Amino acid sequence: MIPHKPRVVLLATSLLLTGCGTGAVATPGDKPAAPVRTTTAPPRPTATATPLPRQLPGLGPQTLAQVPVHTWQAVVVTGHDKDSARSEVVLYERTGTGWKAGERWPAHNALRGWTGHHTAGDLRSPVGVFTLSDAGGLRPDPGTRLPYDHGRGFTATGTGFEGEPLAGSFDYVVAIDYNRRPGTTPLDWTRPLGAGRGGGIWFHVDHGGPTQGCVSLSREHMRTLLRSLDPARHPVVVMGDAVSLAR
Repeated sequence: MIPHKPRVVLLATSLLLTGCGTGAVATPGDKPAAPVRTTTAPPRPTATATPLPRQLPGLGPQTLAQVPVHTWQAVVVTGHDKDSARSEVVLYERTGTGWKAGERWPAHNALRGWTGHHTAGDLRSPVGVFTLSDAGGLRPDPGTRLPYDHGRGFTATGTGFEGEPLAGSFDYVVAIDYNRRPGTTPLDWTRPLGAGRGGGIWFHVDHGGPTQGCVSLSREHMRTLLRSLDPARHPVVVMGDAVSLAR
């Protein structure tokens, strides 16, 4: 969370190699018969594509109902537990036959885990489905198609909950559209639900410890995420603990 200040296809290859050879057995008193060999040529190796899931894995009907029908990119953040600050992130790309999963990335979320009703200062990340519209950072645009605000307003200072330095945490960020106005810099402090419902929920660079409400990824994974997100595919984040997401 921003400190409260201004701003596969999996190929299962099955190799079935069958061959059999038989020889005639000599009958006692007879001349040995010429050996007869028959062989069956092994079939060519075949590759069978595992069908892609038609729906996003791990999500129950209530969660899936929140994913817009026109969404073709979904970043799924799955918390280890409702009260855990550890989670995993997978970017899914929708195709004509289902959802294709990317790599699984380790991540941090808020210190106290997750909540379905986030409020300012509760140190929990909000559960839900949110659009991803805008990005920015202290470092130059790494090649994203999202609008990117580059500036010193993304300077991070101080230390985290485990004493780790926060410097560099906002080198790259993607704003999560929880209680914010899409289409503006992540530094915009407009709060449509009111200040009491918190805000400033971002993807940002991991500093090695829990966040105040954001989701943090390694620097390289943040760069990959920024380069992958495409506004034309209407990306969303689906985030929460595994039990909540399965509802």
